Amino acid sequence: MKLILSSCDFKNEKSKQVILENLGMPIENCKVLFIPNEKANIRRIKNKKYVPRLLEAGFSEENISVFNYYDCEPFFGLDFDAVYIGGGNTFGTFERLLECNFTDEIVRMVKNGAVYIGGSAGAHIACPDFSHVSKYDENNTSLTDFKGLNLFDGYLICHFTEDRREYFEELKNRRQNVYALTNDDSIVYEK
Repeated sequence: MKLILSSCDFKNEKSKQVILENLGMPIENCKVLFIPNEKANIRRIKNKKYVPRLLEAGFSEENISVFNYYDCEPFFGLDFDAVYIGGGNTFGTFERLLECNFTDEIVRMVKNGAVYIGGSAGAHIACPDFSHVSKYDENNTSLTDFKGLNLFDGYLICHFTEDRREYFEELKNRRQNVYALTNDDSIVYEK
């Protein structure tokens, strides 16, 4: 199981380089499932609004699948080389995944060998719990249980700057394995 977690994924050259170096194959050969954030609507998905973003990252169009929150059944039981969840609102994105009952499916894919690429919200979702993110992400959802995918044995503060240091130290006193990720930082986690 391999995870590549960062604040900015492909939007930052340093993070992008870490992803490319740890993907395990040339990116153009990688079959990827991209899970868009909570703002995804049926029009954006059907119009392939997200495909150019992945093409810019280096994926080949024939290897790109964009998860459809409005018709998620066809995505169950599939296997990909990578599952990619980028930024957005952590609570909103996770709520949408729960509504589709797709969280266990993501875990299955990653445990079966798909590399998990998480940027910001996608990185937080990989943690055992993401309640601490409420300090920076507004919870406009009905979520009251903040258990994440539990793929990563730690907690992240993405987009870390000195403004977040006090909260980081406070969180370290309450939890183990707390990591601060600046926009240039990435963690590669293998288990």
